[in-house]
Amino acid sequence: PELIHRVANATATEVRAKHNHFVSLGYYGDHTGLSCFSPVLNIMRHPLWGRNQETYGEDPFLTSQLAMAFVTGLQGDHPRYIKASAGCKHFDVHGGPENIPVSRLQFNAKVAERDWRMTFLPQFEACVHAGTFSFMCSYNRINGIPACANKKLLTDILRKEWGFNGYVVSDEGAVELIMVGHLYTHSFLETAIVSVNAGCNLELSYGMQKNVFTHIPEAIAKGNITLEMIKDRIRPLFLTRMRLGEFDPPTMNPYNALGLKDIQTEAHRQLALDAAIQSFVLLKNNHGTLPLKAKEIFGKKLAVVGPFADNPMILFGDYAPIPEPQYIYTPRRGLAMISAHVNFAAGCAFPRCDHYSVAEVKSAVEGADIVVVCLGTGIDLETEANDRKDLALPGHQLQLLQDAVALADGRPVILLLFNACPLDISWAKSHSGVGAILACSFPAQATGLAIAKVLVGAEGCSPAGRLPATWPADMHQVPPMENYTMAGRTYRYYGDKAPLYPFGYGLSFTTFHYSDLVTSTNVVPICSNLSISVIVENIGTSDDNEVVQLYLRWGNASIPMPHWQLVGFRRVAVPVGHAVKVPFQLSYQQRAVWLGQWLLEPGSFTLFAGGQQPFQETRVPSNILQADFTVVGSARGTSQC
Repeated sequence: PELIHRVANATATEVRAKHNHFVSLGYYGDHTGLSCFSPVLNIMRHPLWGRNQETYGEDPFLTSQLAMAFVTGLQGDHPRYIKASAGCKHFDVHGGPENIPVSRLQFNAKVAERDWRMTFLPQFEACVHAGTFSFMCSYNRINGIPACANKKLLTDILRKEWGFNGYVVSDEGAVELIMVGHLYTHSFLETAIVSVNAGCNLELSYGMQKNVFTHIPEAIAKGNITLEMIKDRIRPLFLTRMRLGEFDPPTMNPYNALGLKDIQTEAHRQLALDAAIQSFVLLKNNHGTLPLKAKEIFGKKLAVVGPFADNPMILFGDYAPIPEPQYIYTPRRGLAMISAHVNFAAGCAFPRCDHYSVAEVKSAVEGADIVVVCLGTGIDLETEANDRKDLALPGHQLQLLQDAVALADGRPVILLLFNACPLDISWAKSHSGVGAILACSFPAQATGLAIAKVLVGAEGCSPAGRLPATWPADMHQVPPMENYTMAGRTYRYYGDKAPLYPFGYGLSFTTFHYSDLVTSTNVVPICSNLSISVIVENIGTSDDNEVVQLYLRWGNASIPMPHWQLVGFRRVAVPVGHAVKVPFQLSYQQRAVWLGQWLLEPGSFTLFAGGQQPFQETRVPSNILQADFTVVGSARGTSQC
């Protein structure tokens, strides 16, 4: 969360700086304002959804913690002004499809109340608690009612239950689509009436001159929307503008001092590097392939091959800012900093890899001492409005990898992956010719620098990222996109077959050992919190970071519950030969189950602490501890505590 907070704050600084510059020029076009449509809090419920890269993963608790960090980081801590305005989206039950097998613009997400409450809503409530100023209602229907016309969602839950006093803006065109996509209304006048009365404050139109909300005056005149309702809908819009400082003398707002000098500062470029390094997940490391020894590698020849090896424009995720070329380090450029001899071949020019040249790969790999293969998807293959069809490496990419391994003939091969959606890399996982696999996601401008530092294990640069989502073993483990039941989805409800890689998985360059999982008591009153601690020791050969994970399992809940639920995580630095005591606090709310209300039940519970989920087939070398406790007292709603 601390890293997300810093990234969000740096983002807000540059957003505000650019805004100030554009205002000085009198330019008020798109992407020059201060209201950010971020963070994306949808759950990564399906591995083929095109927008998985925009999310924080498949777990509601993880997403909630990172959402709160992002919102507070983006908006800042000034008592009067916010640096930029956060907007939590897409509200709600929105996680595919984009275009496969049907269009998102007419899709009806049929969700059970329990799944809605326990999976699709918690992170948005956390966003309210963090102080966000806006929400964005989504394109889809929820159980037959369009999200932007859904009074239960926008008024009953968001405002009355959670106490939200900000504004709701539609996704682009979502209000128009209430009529033209979902056929829920028969005119733009009727659409304006249902959306405003349901709780939508602001229409983001497709650019129509006569958009839906231009019919509001007619609705008022006919008595379908009250003037008081319009005042209620307008009030948070002006409150947000006031908090952004629009109506105060410019000298009152310290954020008005930000300018072009505050964009791409050395500190921000270092933060981009830190963020990239911390996001890398080491999936495989046979026989200590990594880290490479910097002194030994300098005089050796490296081959860097694949469509992601030296194409700067495909290293960025969706909706990335326009990058400045001088700051972009591709894998080829980054690795040239640790080896004077770098052979390069794309093999295929684009991630689709429709056209593949084995001759190119052969010319680069032959004679190389170490081979780095750069494969993945990119925003041409997974993005808004574009779902993936399957888990396979695109086009001829698997063939490229297999050829590189064969041509390497026993020399080290390192696979770098640039993707957000899970990939079927079962061949690379099992084949001895692939020594290491590093999942890099989309590391943006610092890609090459981060890769170079991690591959040689530079000080403070060991990979300690953990997967935020389950990677299925094959398409048989991938349920239908349009089915919104949580059964069989995500680690919380996964089926009997083992995934390729589980949620929370990630290797380290060292080895950790856990001991002394201690709870403040093993008998907990129904409305009480529980203090927990565990000791993690570095028994390996290098200083490293560990992500300590705490999971909760219900022993005898009255309704079906997850196999276990992440309830705490902490990234800690542990030097070689040292041990760190890591504290956690389990709140009573985290034990609650949904039975028409959030209900606390007595019974038995189990905690699991370690560097991974319990009971996984693909696992890291460290151990997992467990501790049982009992909750006593009569069942009651959380509101009664």
